[in-house]
Amino acid sequence: MIKTGNPIISIYTEMTPNPETMKFVANKLLYPGKSIDFPDESSAAPSPLAKELFSFPFIKSVFIASNFVTLTKTPETDDWQDVIPNIKQFLKDYLENGGAVINEEDIVINKSDGGNTVNADDDDVVKRIKELLENYVKPAVEMDGGAIQFKSYDDGVVNLMLQGSCSGCPSSMITLKAGIEGMMKRMIPEVKEVVAEAE
Repeated sequence: MIKTGNPIISIYTEMTPNPETMKFVANKLLYPGKSIDFPDESSAAPSPLAKELFSFPFIKSVFIASNFVTLTKTPETDDWQDVIPNIKQFLKDYLENGGAVINEEDIVINKSDGGNTVNADDDDVVKRIKELLENYVKPAVEMDGGAIQFKSYDDGVVNLMLQGSCSGCPSSMITLKAGIEGMMKRMIPEVKEVVAEAE
């Protein structure tokens, strides 16, 4: 019998609209159907993978979603091209050796953090906003290595949280105002404005 080890992992990179972030895509699901943002090293406890990535001195934040990791570099780091080979090799080795990506039990669920999951106590407008985010917005921003999470809705104003490559991206405000706000106002007449809260 031939003993097969872990599958061979391949990692490729994709540019994102944010020059400070790079998306590292794996041929393996890392966090199926979910995403989690680690804006700094102190928040990385639930993810052994994120903790390891923060050991690279040029990594400012880590965002993990279904099959990719979006990394934000420090502004002082000159060029992604200088550091990509090291990160790709690290991710490949880490995943091939079966390293843990997320320890679910270590994630502290903060109810006030919102998220796009519809809760039983959400009112009708909030339900529609979350469904719209989940079905229309999420697939598009994930392609760019980011996520947009519902934070709150109050009196016509939707407050969203930008994560991954969307956080601090120069073009994300245009996406938010021109794209998301326009679509929400058309599909959910109660919505008057969409604002973003950075991490």
